[in-house]
Amino acid sequence: GLLFVPVFKTVTHLPPFMGMMLSLGVLWIITDLIHKHKPSDVKQQIGVLGVLRKIDTPSVLFFLGILLAVAGLQSAGHLTDMATLLDNNLGTDTQGGIYAVASVIGLLSSIVDNVPLVAASMGMYPLAEGAGYFSQDGLFWQFLAYCAGTGGSVLIIGSAAGVAVMGLERIPFGWYLKRISLLALIGYVSGIGAYIFQNWLIG
Repeated sequence: GLLFVPVFKTVTHLPPFMGMMLSLGVLWIITDLIHKHKPSDVKQQIGVLGVLRKIDTPSVLFFLGILLAVAGLQSAGHLTDMATLLDNNLGTDTQGGIYAVASVIGLLSSIVDNVPLVAASMGMYPLAEGAGYFSQDGLFWQFLAYCAGTGGSVLIIGSAAGVAVMGLERIPFGWYLKRISLLALIGYVSGIGAYIFQNWLIG
């Protein structure tokens, strides 16, 4: 279903969520046809309705809220202001500045979930044409992928997996902060050092 979404978007020029809903509808019909002759109690467990009941709805609403907040900040121009603030204080015209900005964004992703923060970064720093730090596959985006993905694990609320574990396994925020956060921070900083050293070594 998800593989169909880019094709749907390219052909129809409609929003991707409509392709996802169409895929869900087709999946629903096929599932009902496959399990048509099974007892109703079995169909309730393995049908689409049964699967939808098992979804961790609070986590879905959590991400929906954050993504809406990020979209609001982008529309209001606050993300551009934040990018300007980071540029003025850390600079993005040098390699060191790029490392500093992405590292700060990585730490912020432990407070605000990493998925919407990367989406916010795309609004803050649009793709540049040609070669450069902000070009497609440029240094900034490569380093940001590491920083946002790993930095989000410093706090349990900073990653989709962490929020899901909080909901499913009932892991308290305080327990994670005391036992895991320092180790995650050490790993994050070590990874930054390894990435910078690797780039310096390769040239």
